[in-house]
Amino acid sequence: MILSACALDSSSQKESSAPEKKGNTESTSVKSTEVKEYKATNLAALPEKAKARKDLFIAGISAPGGVFLPYFYENGWDGNVTDPMFAPLVNLDKEGKSVGILAEKWDVSDDQLTYTFHLRKGLKFSDGSPLTADDVAFTLTLLHDPAYAGYQDISLAAIKGGKEYKEGKATSIEGIKVIDKETIEITTEKVNAKSLLLLGGQVLSKAYYGKDYQYGKLDYLKELYPKPLGAGPYKFVKYVAGQEVRYEANENYYAGKPKTKNLIFKVIDTSTSLQLFETGELDYAGFSADDDTVEQLKSLGFANIQVGPVNDFGFIYVNNSRPQFKDKEVRQALIYGLDRQKIVDVKFKGYGEVANVPVSKVSWAYDDEGINKYEFNVEKAKELLDKAGWKVGKDGIREKDGKQFVIRYLTRTAEDPIIPIAKENYQDIGIKFEPEIMDFNALVAKLNDKDYDLAAVSTSQILDPSDPVEEFATNNPNNAAGYSNPKVDELIQKGLNTLDIEKRKGIYHDLYKELNDNPPVILIHYRQSAKAVSGQIQGLNPDNYTGISASLPNISIKK
Repeated sequence: MILSACALDSSSQKESSAPEKKGNTESTSVKSTEVKEYKATNLAALPEKAKARKDLFIAGISAPGGVFLPYFYENGWDGNVTDPMFAPLVNLDKEGKSVGILAEKWDVSDDQLTYTFHLRKGLKFSDGSPLTADDVAFTLTLLHDPAYAGYQDISLAAIKGGKEYKEGKATSIEGIKVIDKETIEITTEKVNAKSLLLLGGQVLSKAYYGKDYQYGKLDYLKELYPKPLGAGPYKFVKYVAGQEVRYEANENYYAGKPKTKNLIFKVIDTSTSLQLFETGELDYAGFSADDDTVEQLKSLGFANIQVGPVNDFGFIYVNNSRPQFKDKEVRQALIYGLDRQKIVDVKFKGYGEVANVPVSKVSWAYDDEGINKYEFNVEKAKELLDKAGWKVGKDGIREKDGKQFVIRYLTRTAEDPIIPIAKENYQDIGIKFEPEIMDFNALVAKLNDKDYDLAAVSTSQILDPSDPVEEFATNNPNNAAGYSNPKVDELIQKGLNTLDIEKRKGIYHDLYKELNDNPPVILIHYRQSAKAVSGQIQGLNPDNYTGISASLPNISIKK
């Protein structure tokens, strides 16, 4: 539910609306973590508009808001806009493992509390000014300013002295130490597996963004939102609201000037992205996968296509703070009593799977061994509801303590396939199901106020397995489910208290088992997407962690 970058894949913003296929048509769907690739078969079929581009790559983007400064934007598409311009110290590779970008390497102390980053030699921002450890220190200090109210919660890294600086009790942050222009040492007060990415984020120029900095006053930065300066592979040229963001290759990029000189993120309506790709307006686009879309893309001849899993999952919030949902038997019954496979089949038409673990299937932490799959079982659901004291009344609706079991379900679309399926399924086990359609902001407001029974959502892009489960901690302020389980609290913390991936795997497996037995939410689906790249584009390799941003410097156009 966090506003985060959308990996420049319109499939994350667009649900499939293709009609269900009839007859004995062979499905090209994929399962699990398999990625299916279809190579271009006829480059001569390239649209003339695409052929005419010799040094320009165009990708679609939905709705940037014009705040082009990392850590300060509220619109996830603005995050996509900033990625080509602002390089981080550390990023994730296609497997979700850490890899150095501006940092050549880093050391972690034996107690896992001190991080020493070694920057590459000769780093420069796009204007040619030097990028040094002072810029890293400035960036981290800015995030501790009391006026900072952006999405990045740097307090999670627990840098020594950070709290004192934010409270005005210190004029600098004790745990940030610049050793020399290429070395910075950062000391934290607690071990956190996510600290490396928190500390190693995108770097802001102190000379540019810090020249007017005054403690507690960050409004001056608003004038710089539309004039970004970073150290990424591309530099900003112009933004035409509602039309495009234009870039050109950064000759000062540490890895060398990108192969393709010009880059445009074209503002599009996702409902027209397939048409724009077909006519050559776009070189890259992403779609919700279904047989019709995949077959249509294949028929073009000039497209290289990838069909594979998306790094998120869909689920239904259950308001655990309401009396009718406090018993785990009731929540288990809601899962047993809902035909999730039918929902997935209707919604994704062969390009989705039922989710049973709260992490994506592409994550290194995914493990469903020993997990109850909660296969659709009406009799088991009835048995659990009986056990929890919900008895069937005269009108067929279950009652307890004089109250009927009525569920009000919040969703954003009247075409939500969950509505008819859940209505029928839950009626069969004695529960009345009443849907309520509302816009995204209204739904989020009701979740935050815990003013709901059930609500349909999807996670944002999952960078770390802790991301989707942290909110189930009792004291997490974002615990929209109102869930509380001491064992889960302990395992969530343990999962962050070591940097050893193998140890973390075991901890998350134990956590998944506990969340499976005592479920806070109803897990629904994993889904597939289709990504299409014009056949003349070489070097573009979309992945589940950085979208297309990591491969932008390597793009070239076949002559």
